[in-house]
Amino acid sequence: MIICKRVYDEAHKDDGYRILVDRLWPRGIKKSDLLHDEWNKTLAPSTALRKAFHSEAIDYNEFTRRYREELSAQQDELRIVADRARNGKVTLLFGAKNSEQNHARVLADVLKEMK
Repeated sequence: MIICKRVYDEAHKDDGYRILVDRLWPRGIKKSDLLHDEWNKTLAPSTALRKAFHSEAIDYNEFTRRYREELSAQQDELRIVADRARNGKVTLLFGAKNSEQNHARVLADVLKEMK
């Protein structure tokens, strides 16, 4: 099972394995204060793609297409997380304000599609 959660939301013991999937550390949170099991920068969007999306140079559909393309080169990392999710709950942590249109949602979809 894979869920997505903002880093600013309260951690729960039923979150399972918590992975921060942002390339940058979230603002306003001390590293010692964030309950997480792993910080996986490899699965975060590239800096160029993140900046293009946040500056609105590309829309969410184009961001999703390009991010999926980037993720296709990370099959080993994706498989590790997908395998972990098959054996228990995985929470993808992200710092974006928009809880519906963000990279963690795209990543979760990609992971769920893996067999």
